[in-house]
Amino acid sequence: MKTDIEIAYDTEVRPISELASDMGLDREDIVPYGKYMAKIPLDVLKRYEDKKDGKLVLVTAVTPTPAGEGKTVTTIGLVQGLGKIGKKVMGALREPSLGPVFGIKGGATGGGLSQVYPMWDIDLHFTGDIHAVSSAHNLLSAVVENHLVKGNQLNIDPTRIVLKKAMDMNARELRNIIVGLGGRTMGGIPHESGFLITSASEISAILALSTGYEDLRSRLEKIIVAYNINGNPVTAGDLDCVGGMMVLLKDALCPNLVQTLEGNPVFIHGFPFANIAHGANSILATKSALKLADYTVTEAGFASDLGGSKFMDIVCRQSGISPDCVVIVASSRALMMHGGADLKDESTMTSDNLRKGLVNLDKHIENMRMYGIPIIVSINKFETDTQEHMDIIKSRCSELGVRSVVSEAFLKGGEGAKDLALAVVEACEEPKDFKYLYDSNESVRNKIEIIATKIFGADSVTYAPSAEKTIADLEKRGFGELPICIAKTQASLSDIPQLKGAPKGWELHVREVQISAGAGFIVPVCGSMSLMPGLPAVPAAMNMNLGPNGRITGLH
Repeated sequence: MKTDIEIAYDTEVRPISELASDMGLDREDIVPYGKYMAKIPLDVLKRYEDKKDGKLVLVTAVTPTPAGEGKTVTTIGLVQGLGKIGKKVMGALREPSLGPVFGIKGGATGGGLSQVYPMWDIDLHFTGDIHAVSSAHNLLSAVVENHLVKGNQLNIDPTRIVLKKAMDMNARELRNIIVGLGGRTMGGIPHESGFLITSASEISAILALSTGYEDLRSRLEKIIVAYNINGNPVTAGDLDCVGGMMVLLKDALCPNLVQTLEGNPVFIHGFPFANIAHGANSILATKSALKLADYTVTEAGFASDLGGSKFMDIVCRQSGISPDCVVIVASSRALMMHGGADLKDESTMTSDNLRKGLVNLDKHIENMRMYGIPIIVSINKFETDTQEHMDIIKSRCSELGVRSVVSEAFLKGGEGAKDLALAVVEACEEPKDFKYLYDSNESVRNKIEIIATKIFGADSVTYAPSAEKTIADLEKRGFGELPICIAKTQASLSDIPQLKGAPKGWELHVREVQISAGAGFIVPVCGSMSLMPGLPAVPAAMNMNLGPNGRITGLH
């Protein structure tokens, strides 16, 4: 079979202006970025505010493994499948970050015959949104450092500057650094700092949660950048640089329109990671898609314990929307790894290990059931899968009273996802009893412990002394009612990456607690989680190249 990028290069799609026309948008309504991508200005989207919402489908997955689950493939395949059965449908996805693209994960534009187009542009610089956020973040950082040198009227304590620098690349060597060297006039005030990946910037979360320019401004003003010598927070609003940040983010707030290989419209906008932030595309894109289509398919980052639950408890609270159906993506090979199989030893990829690994799927079904939304398990079929493997998973779903469908979206595109599409349409007509996992009035510790025990399966939670102190301070300052956005590894339901399946008898360790006042949530950082990823032994970048014909190879 051709590689993903070869399939994309060989596919003929329509110019973005034609796609927009089919959606009811005039040529003047879009801002083209080349022939196949465009931004939709906010005033254009505002014209559709009074239209009735379509149905919303949320795609999540089992705990990710190197064997692959196929969540984005399934999401895009479902969009194409709904199109195949005659439904007016749109996708709403996140933008890929260069860190994972060149690191361990590779691209995030689907695969096989279920991709968004043009995958090479979307996976790389796209329309510049992530670069705009990096620039806005680093402008704010530069203003903080300049303020220290130019009189420090706000009495910022250099030892309590909490805003780091940002870049859209994996660079573990920059996690912890000293800045300000070279003397006061050359370097500034020496103090500890560091870098985080742009998708971990609070501005990334803010961009994805903002509903318009004034909401964006209000949120940016609330970003806590440091504390003064009296221990009180200093915000971006206090530094009077939010206007400059707004200028940098002017275009980035507008959703990006592209299409699937089969010509279905897709908004790709927003890029917060789910293991660090809330892991969903922008509220603007999702709410706009709901007005423009009868079915909107969106996905939550990683599995139900991270993006899935955060979508329900953070995105739904802030946006006022809720899914009509949840699709949980699983693959037999991923579940085999949760049952003890070793991807490097094909002899371990057995039906017995598949049966053992079903506990991971069980837990994700249990998690999503807590929110009162109809559930479908989509079994992403690989070429190596046998009918026995499919039957084992389907049998477990039947035991649990959950419908399941085999998807062949990777190999067959929308045609291979028609059964899934039909099941989704059916599920969306069923009654839902949507509810949040916890009440906003619960204490911060109670909310953390509810998530830890109910969603992650932990026995209890332990806190570093500094984390306990921060929680007490946040509650004292009136932040206690904010939702919780736990940062932890995506490789396990626990905070220990090596623990597969559905671990029992473990404690979630909260090492520190951060406040994202502009985004509107509290971030407990757990285990060894880092906000700046590192590169693997052989980064994906090592397999990429550009040919003399200008075509990219090795990008997946």
